[in-house]
Amino acid sequence: MRIFLYNFFTVFLMTVSFYSIAQNKNMLAVQIYTENQLLDLIKQNKHLSQVVLDECQLVQDIEARAVKAKKPSYQYLWGDMLAFGVCVKKNVPLGLHYMELSAEQGLSEGIEQLGRYYHQGKFVQPDINKAIKYLKRAASIGNLNAQIRLAKIYNTGQGSPLDYPMLYSQLHHAISSDKKQHKEISRLLATLANKLPSQVVEKAKKTTY
Repeated sequence: MRIFLYNFFTVFLMTVSFYSIAQNKNMLAVQIYTENQLLDLIKQNKHLSQVVLDECQLVQDIEARAVKAKKPSYQYLWGDMLAFGVCVKKNVPLGLHYMELSAEQGLSEGIEQLGRYYHQGKFVQPDINKAIKYLKRAASIGNLNAQIRLAKIYNTGQGSPLDYPMLYSQLHHAISSDKKQHKEISRLLATLANKLPSQVVEKAKKTTY
């Protein structure tokens, strides 16, 4: 009987201990993302879903880093949260304001997103000239999504032909491990090449911007 009681209480205490540990783990506060972690989330378009997965615990920290510290990656995140109403009250104008602030500081994802919005007419009225302006800037600092979208625009005959060689060079030297994206780049280059003299194409292949 004593052995039985001893074993029972041992199991009981172990169960209580494990339950307490599990509770403590659930109560641990979520740590704010590092700059590199946040940039990786943004590049994978997982930044908003991560904020939701973290049960909106980091809203005040994110706002502080965007508003007070003026960190461009956090301005981008805060802007997206406001624009889409993720964990905060939806405020599209304010969201776009913070997106623009991130772009002004040179965050290529912010610049590309603004160009995409003006191209698609999302949150703003479609404006192809503004779209090209933002996309050219993002493309020039290596944003592949901007380069691809800009090539699609150029291939419809929009934009200045004087800018085609630079974009051809950027896409020709672009690196992508995504097979589908790699094929898309090849198709875009082939179409763009048809709009340029052969000597210009060859020069663009040898030039890096």
